[in-house]
Amino acid sequence: MSAVAKHIAVIGGGWAGCAAGVELAAKGARVTLFEAARTLGGRARAVQAREAMLDNGQHILLGAYADTLALLRRVGVRESDALLRLPLQMRYPPQSGLMDFVAPRLPAPLHMLAALLRARGLEREDKLALARFTTSARWMDWGLNLDCSVAELLTRFGQTPRLIRLMWQPLCLAALNTPIERASANVFLAVLRDSLGARRKASDMLLPRVLLDALFPEAARRYIEARGGKVLCGARVDAIAPQATGWQVRSGADAAEADAVLLATPAWQSAALLRALPELDALAAQLDAFEYEPISTVYLQYAADLRLPQPFCALLDDPAHGAWGQFVFDRGQLDPGQGGLLAVVVSAAADAASLEQDALATAVASQLAAAFRQPGLAQPRWQRVLTEKRATFACTPGLVRPANSTALPGLFLAGDYTAGDYPATLETAVRSGTAAARLTLSPKA
Repeated sequence: MSAVAKHIAVIGGGWAGCAAGVELAAKGARVTLFEAARTLGGRARAVQAREAMLDNGQHILLGAYADTLALLRRVGVRESDALLRLPLQMRYPPQSGLMDFVAPRLPAPLHMLAALLRARGLEREDKLALARFTTSARWMDWGLNLDCSVAELLTRFGQTPRLIRLMWQPLCLAALNTPIERASANVFLAVLRDSLGARRKASDMLLPRVLLDALFPEAARRYIEARGGKVLCGARVDAIAPQATGWQVRSGADAAEADAVLLATPAWQSAALLRALPELDALAAQLDAFEYEPISTVYLQYAADLRLPQPFCALLDDPAHGAWGQFVFDRGQLDPGQGGLLAVVVSAAADAASLEQDALATAVASQLAAAFRQPGLAQPRWQRVLTEKRATFACTPGLVRPANSTALPGLFLAGDYTAGDYPATLETAVRSGTAAARLTLSPKA
């Protein structure tokens, strides 16, 4: 980088844009981050509902998310304060007779062997099928030469209907937000590689103890501003255009000059800006072709002393009979200030999102009452449904995702939709933002 610091315009204040801004600021660049919304965080943010501040979706991180954890440390967020670390698990409500699988704190792969031997709710044939699958996946180095659907993968490796129903299907929905019939086997295998196939600590599950804006975006803002950067919320970028010596960024009546632009908006918003650049017609068309899956989060507030048996539980969904929830999180076990608040996640939620919000919330409350054998759960004090209609791209087999670089010098993409072996996760967004920032500062940028 030259003696005069590069000025980089980062467009988009989600996790990819914030990660890029932090990386750029750490390397001495002058950063101006534009965010159209009034708050940072993108789709992973906290929102003000009528009753309380709520996360726009419940997230689980993995211990394998090395880039995200390193970034949190860089901006001063302590893991012990912000995240609850739990061993890898798939646990249904007690007395349900369904799966109870917990990996003990033993070195890998002993932790998986012990979990399999101790698992309840699985028959001998289920355990043998799971053991065969993980052994075969390791032998294949957790990848296929030719991608296929997760459903086809599971059939090919003789997974039992019970194991598919209780483990593989909910894991795929949670990780890829795409039903197993349409989900990419290779991307699913990459997730399993870093959970079932990883060292014990990397397979841990990390649940946010704090609202998502406090987990990272606001700390990123402070980090960027402390190093001379600007974070502009409520600043929608209307157009970008190459100049003789850099780029112009237009936001309303204002125009700013930058040496380079890092576009960290969702794919469909990025496509809208790229369509004005004839050299990037093919890239804009590629982004326009993405399909999306929604996620609904149903919040149910009960008495503050309500407590579930675990911080989170899997739920047996059955949409045909009104059971929509796939996982329930006891927010009070994560944050004492949210006692009695349950968050129920419905991934790949197109059908659920078509219901009236009160109808969906009532159905989910009834599902919890039956699953935990507590009739009182059918009557929450208040309920709220938050649906992100384009929460993630549909992670289908063979999907080609764009690189961070573009055909125009000084213009880069960042986001959880860019090329990588992970689905649309916070870790993918962080990796993409950091990689794009490094490209932006390279001598060839």
